[in-house]
Amino acid sequence: MASEAGLDRPIRVLIVDDHPFLRDGIATLIERQPDMAVAGEAGDGSEGIARFAELAPDVVLMDLQMPGISGLEAIEAIRGRSPDARILVLTTYPGDAQVVRCIQAGAAGYLLKNGIRKELLDAIRMVHTGRPALSPEIVHDLAAHALDEPLSDRELEVLRLVAEGHANKEIAWRLDLSIDTIKAHLKRAFEKLGVDDRTHAVTVAIRRGFIER
Repeated sequence: MASEAGLDRPIRVLIVDDHPFLRDGIATLIERQPDMAVAGEAGDGSEGIARFAELAPDVVLMDLQMPGISGLEAIEAIRGRSPDARILVLTTYPGDAQVVRCIQAGAAGYLLKNGIRKELLDAIRMVHTGRPALSPEIVHDLAAHALDEPLSDRELEVLRLVAEGHANKEIAWRLDLSIDTIKAHLKRAFEKLGVDDRTHAVTVAIRRGFIER
């Protein structure tokens, strides 16, 4: 359970990222603030879950792309145990679909790593006080696709197999569907993504976070 910080106590931050140099840089930035302190660090999602349980930090900074348990899975696990946990995602990858998944999992904010120096400290303070924090680019992407029809689970499944390099015939065999059904799913996915071919569909799906890199 996230701690309630008093006015005379710094915001205790747990940094979860698999890149030591980035953790060190963020830790240095935080430690320079009179109202913040580094509660601890973790190098992957599994360790992040354990460290959260051990330290009960006020705010968690969570990377998404990590070995083993991903950041998204760690968010779900932490929030499952502590519904009031305040988690701020830090990632290299934008993508409205990925942002929505993180928010649905319980993240209170989503920042791109290229904006850490300008946005991170204010975002930590916002999340700590219960306010959401999103990078401007993220807000733009969410607004741009707010009215888009979502991809169905089956369309996403087919696109993931296309991204892995499988032909329609093999996808049909794997999913126990007809080739015509696979083509129909792809056609519908193309329409929703605003593309005309498989390659472009995969590119857009990855950029928007429907498919993980």
